[in-house]
Amino acid sequence: MSTPVSDRSHSAASARTRRAVVAGSVGNFIEWYEFGVYGFFATTIAAQFFSANGAGDLESLVKTYASFALAFFFRPVGAALFGRIGDRIGRRPTLILVVLLMSIATTLIGLLPTYATIGAAAPWLLTLVRILQGLSAGGEFGGAVAIMTEFAPRGRRGLYAAWQSFTVALGLLAGAGIAALLATVLSADALDSWGWRIPFLLALPLGIIALILRLRLEETPSFERIRPEGTSAPVQKASAGETAKAVVLGIARLMGWSAAGYTFLVVLPGYLQSSLGATFQEALVATVLANAGFAATILPAGALSDRIGRRPVIIAGLVLIVVLSLPLMNLLQNPDVPTWAMSLAVLAAGAAVGMVAGPGPAMLAEMFPTSVRYTGLGLAYSLSNAVFSGSAGLIITELINRTANVDIPAYYAIATCVVSIGAMLTLRSNAHRDDLAS
Repeated sequence: MSTPVSDRSHSAASARTRRAVVAGSVGNFIEWYEFGVYGFFATTIAAQFFSANGAGDLESLVKTYASFALAFFFRPVGAALFGRIGDRIGRRPTLILVVLLMSIATTLIGLLPTYATIGAAAPWLLTLVRILQGLSAGGEFGGAVAIMTEFAPRGRRGLYAAWQSFTVALGLLAGAGIAALLATVLSADALDSWGWRIPFLLALPLGIIALILRLRLEETPSFERIRPEGTSAPVQKASAGETAKAVVLGIARLMGWSAAGYTFLVVLPGYLQSSLGATFQEALVATVLANAGFAATILPAGALSDRIGRRPVIIAGLVLIVVLSLPLMNLLQNPDVPTWAMSLAVLAAGAAVGMVAGPGPAMLAEMFPTSVRYTGLGLAYSLSNAVFSGSAGLIITELINRTANVDIPAYYAIATCVVSIGAMLTLRSNAHRDDLAS
C-alpha cells in the first residue's frame, strides 16, 4: 500500500524542521561551551596570560574579564556583517561560514603560548583570537534563531526557538562538566600548566560535526518566499528607522536576561573564588547547579509562551530574579548556611533565568520581518550581550575591588531586570499568535 502524498509531504517537512533545530543548535552549543569554559577557567587564564609571575590575582582577573568583554563588543560587528550576508544570500551559507570561523578560533586558544613563553605578546594574541570568536558568535544567534522560527510550525515558535537557549545551557553544562572532570583527574599543577587547554582543543571535533550538519541544512521557506525569482537577494521591505527602533526595544527587553544569565551562570565561579574564597571545585558545583536549573525551565517556558504569550512568562522570570538575587548572595556569603540550602538557592536562580531565556528568542524573532530578521535580532541580542553580559565580569569584579561590597552581583542583576520588565510591558499579549512578518 502506497503512502499518501500528503503524509509524505508532512513527513518531509517534519524532517526539515528537525534538521533546522539540530543544525541551528549545534553551533550555538559550541559557542556557549567555549564561553563557559573561558569563564570557568578565568583564574587560570589570568595567571597564564595576564600575569608575568604566573600568579592569579584580582588585577590579572580583571584583565582576563576585559578580554572577555572585548570579544563581546565585537559581537555586534559580527551580527551586522553576517546578518547582512544572511539576509541577502541566505541563512544556510552564512551559518556554515560562521561555524567554521568559530571552531577555528576556539581551537587556537588551546594552542596559544603563554606569558611565560613569549611575554607581553601572549595577552595580545589571546585578545585577537577572542575578537575572532566575538565576530563569529555575533553571526551565530541571528541565523540560528531565524532558521528555527522560520521552520517552526504555526503556534510552536516559542518551543522551537527555545532550543537555542537550551543549547546555551547544554554548552555551559558541558564546559562545567569538562572543567570538573579535569580538576578531578589532574593535579592542580597539571591543570594550570597544560590541562586547561584540553577543553578548547575539543572544539575542533565538535566543529567538524557542526559543519556536516549545516551542510545538510536547507534554506528556510520564509527566506525563499521573499527572494525574487532568478536572483540571490531578497526584496528589502523594512526601513532602517523601523529596524533601529526594534533593535533598541529588543535590547531593553533582553538586558535583564543578559546580565542575570552571565552573572549567575558564568561569572559566578570567578566571583566565588576571588571574593568568597571558594575552591575551584566548589565554584564549579555551584555553577553546574545553576545551569541545571537554567536548563530545566527553558523548554517548558518556551512551550508555555506558545499557549499564554511571551509577555507573562518572561516577566514572571524577571520578577523572580529581582526577588531572589539578594537572598542568593546572602546565602552564598554565610558559612553557617547548610549546603542543601545554598544548592537550592543557586538552582532556583538558574531556573528563573531559564524562564526568560525560553521564550526570549521567539519574542525577538517576532519583532523583525524576514528581510531583516537575521540582522535585526542578531544586533539586538549581541548588543545586549556586549554591554550587559560581556561586561558583567569586568563591572562586577572592578566594583567589588573598589567598594568591597560583595553584594554587587545582586544589585547588577536587579537593576537590569527592572528595566527589562518595563520594556516587556510594551509587548502585546497576543503577539505570539501572529504570523512572522515577511
